Amino acid sequence: MLLVSAVAFLAMSAGPPKKAIAGMPAIVPAPAYYRAGDGGFTLPSRTVLLVDPGSSESRRIADYLASKLEAPTGIRFEIHSGGAYPGAISLSLRGARADLGTEGYELISGDEGVTIRALSPNGLFYGVQTFLQMIPKEAASPKFMPNVKWSLPAATIADKPRFSWRGFLLDTSRHFRDAEFVKHYIDLLAYQKMNVFHWHLVDDQGWRLEIKKYPKLTEVGGWRMEDGKKYGGFYTQNQVREIVQYAADRFITVVPEIEMPGHCNAALSAYPENSCTGGPFSVPALWGVYDDVYCAGKETTFNFVENVLDEVMELFPSKFIHIGGDEVPKTKWHACPFCQERIKNEHLKDEGELQSYFIRRIDKYLTSKGRRLLGWDEILEGGLAQGATVQSWRGMEGAIQAAKEGHDVISSPTSRCYLDYSYDSIPVDKAYDFEPVPDILTPEQAKHVLGGEGNIWAEHTPLPQDTDRQVFPRLSALAEVFWSPKERRNWDDFSPRLDTHLDRLAMMGVKYWVKPPVLKSEADVLIDQVTATFDTPPKGDTIVYTTDGSPPTPASLRYRGPITLTSTTTITCAMLHRTRISEAVKKTLRKVDPQSAVVPGGSTGLGVKYFEGTFNRIPDFDSMTPAWSGTTSAIGLDVAKRKENYGLQFTGFITVPKDGVYTFFLVADDGSRLIIGDEPLLSFDRPRPAGERRAQVALKAGAHPIRIDYFQGGGAAALRLEVVAPGDKRVAVPAGWLSAP
Repeated sequence: MLLVSAVAFLAMSAGPPKKAIAGMPAIVPAPAYYRAGDGGFTLPSRTVLLVDPGSSESRRIADYLASKLEAPTGIRFEIHSGGAYPGAISLSLRGARADLGTEGYELISGDEGVTIRALSPNGLFYGVQTFLQMIPKEAASPKFMPNVKWSLPAATIADKPRFSWRGFLLDTSRHFRDAEFVKHYIDLLAYQKMNVFHWHLVDDQGWRLEIKKYPKLTEVGGWRMEDGKKYGGFYTQNQVREIVQYAADRFITVVPEIEMPGHCNAALSAYPENSCTGGPFSVPALWGVYDDVYCAGKETTFNFVENVLDEVMELFPSKFIHIGGDEVPKTKWHACPFCQERIKNEHLKDEGELQSYFIRRIDKYLTSKGRRLLGWDEILEGGLAQGATVQSWRGMEGAIQAAKEGHDVISSPTSRCYLDYSYDSIPVDKAYDFEPVPDILTPEQAKHVLGGEGNIWAEHTPLPQDTDRQVFPRLSALAEVFWSPKERRNWDDFSPRLDTHLDRLAMMGVKYWVKPPVLKSEADVLIDQVTATFDTPPKGDTIVYTTDGSPPTPASLRYRGPITLTSTTTITCAMLHRTRISEAVKKTLRKVDPQSAVVPGGSTGLGVKYFEGTFNRIPDFDSMTPAWSGTTSAIGLDVAKRKENYGLQFTGFITVPKDGVYTFFLVADDGSRLIIGDEPLLSFDRPRPAGERRAQVALKAGAHPIRIDYFQGGGAAALRLEVVAPGDKRVAVPAGWLSAP
C-alpha cells in the first residue's frame, strides 16, 4: 500500500497553486491531499470490516458502513475486532497522525484492502463518506444494483476540513416538513461532510417546537389559515430528541433557532400578553416583517422566553443557541409605556439600545447555562456581549465588524448562500466561488471565522421537491467551499465531479435542479410566421420538446435547429442532464390579428385609484371604495400614501404609434396584473420579491384600453411598465402614450 508522508501533508496544507487533482474520483468535497496509486481493490463477496478491539465507536461506524452497502451491493459484511483478514476494510482510531486534527482522516486503498484511520470518531466517519464516494455511484442507491463491479482505485488520501462550522439552515416554520424529511436532509449533509444542521423552528408564520410549559405555542401558534384551509404542524419533544440523536450519530450538531425579539407573531398569537399591545393576534400567512414583537419592557416577557429556552436547552445539547435577533421594528416599543420605562430605568439612549439590552440579557442567561448565543448580524447594533457569535447575512460587513470586535463569525451572505434565491441571481459557480473569510481581516481576526452556512428559507418552497430544487446542486458547491483547502478549489475540476455526485444524489431521491432550456423567438405572437430557437445547451445535455402541449420526455423530439411556425403552437421543452430532466418550459406562440384601435379618452395620463388594506391576492378593486382617486402621468408608486399594505389600479388608454408586435415588461413587488384591450397579458397574484414579467401583444396603431392592478404587502416595493415597440429599444412607457378614460 501507499503511504503519505507528514512532509507531503504539511506541504499540501500550506497550499499549492490552484489546480485539478490528477486521477481523483468524483469525491465531493475534494480532499486536501490525494495521490493515485497502481491497481485498486475489489470488495469480496464476503467483506470483513475490521475494527479496533474494545472500541464501540469504530464498531458503530462499521455498522453504519455495512448498513449503507448491504442493500445496493448484495455483499455480506462481517465485523471483526482484531486479527488478520486479507482483503479487509480496516476502520481504526489508532495510528493516525496528530496533524489531522479532530475531524481529519487518512484513507489508504490498494490491492490488499482499505485502511481508514483517524484520531477521533467523526474523522473516521468522514473517511467512510469518502470511501462511499470512491466506489461506483450505484452504492448510493437504497436498492440492489446488479452487474456492478464494487471496486475502488488505489490511492492515498490525507484530509481534514478547512472550517469547523459547515452548516445548512432549513426553515420549517414557513412551510412544515415532517421528521422523515428532516432526517433525509441530515443524511445528505453527512454525505457531504457537513456538521451543523441549523433548524429554523420559529417565525411569524408558525411555531414548530413543542414546549410543555406553554402548550398553546403549538396548539395555536403551530397553525395558520392558508387559502381557506388550516395549515401547519409541529415536532413533539420525542421527535426532536430522536432527530437530535439521529444527527449526532452522523456527527452533526443540531442548532435550534428560536426567534426573538422579532419574528414572533406565532408566539404572540398564543400568548399575546408578551406583546406591547396585548393583541389579539393570529398566525399570519404572509411573509414579511411585522411591527408586533416581544415587549422588552415587561419582566413577564423575559420569564416567558427564559422558560422556553430552558426546554430548548434540555432538548438540544448544542453549545450554540440561535436567537435570531434580526429585523426588529421599533414601532411598538416607541409607543409602549413599559418599554419606555425600561429605557429610562436602564439609562438607554433609544429603542436601538433597548434591542441591545434584550439581546445582552438573553446572552447573559444562556451563558449562565453554559451555552453561547448566536444571532444574525443585527445583534451587533448597540453593542454585543463578548461571548456572542454573529451570523453575517446582510453581505460580509457584519462578519468584518464582528471579527474585528473579537466575536466569532459564521459567514452566510445573501449574495452566495441564500439557496431560496433564484439560480439567475446565485448560479452554482457563484456559490462555489464564495470565500467565507474577508480579505480585509488580519490573520488573527480571520481566526474568528468559524465557517459558513447555506440557507434555505421556505417562503417559496411549499413542496419537498421545491426544497431539493433550490438546495441542490448549490449546497454541494458550498460543502466543498467549507471543507476543502482554498487552494484546492477549482471550478473546472469540480464541475465534472459534481455531475457524478448528482447521479449519486438522484439515487438517494434528490430531485436536484437542472437548468431549463432558454427558448427564444422573434415574437410571442405572430401575424404571418415566427422562428423559434434555443440557446446552445451545456455540453452533454440535450433539449427535448413537444408541439402539442404534452410534457416532454427523454423520447420526445430533440432540438437540432431553428423551428419555423406559421400557426398557433405550444412548445413545451426541457433539458436532459444525465439521469434528470429539468422542469418543463412552456410557451405558446399565437397567430393573431392585431387588436383594433379605439377612440381614446380626452385627458393626459391615466386614471388611478388608491386602496388601503392588507392583501395577499389582487382584490376585486371594482367592488371597493378607494381611499383616493385621480390621474397620474406615469405608472409607478409615487401616488401611494404609505409604504406598505395598499393597492393601486391604473385605467385608461395607451396609444401606440404603428402596427406591429409590442413587448411589455412589468416589474413589480408584490402582486400585479396587466390587461391591454380585452387581453390579460401578465399576472402574478401573490406576494413575491421584485421581479420582471414579459408579454407581447399585436396592436394596430392607435389607442387601446389598458389596466394595471397592483398590491404592496411588506418589505421592498416596486412597480414600473416598460415597452419595446416594433424595431425600437426598451423604454419606460412614454407619458405621451397614456390618456385617462
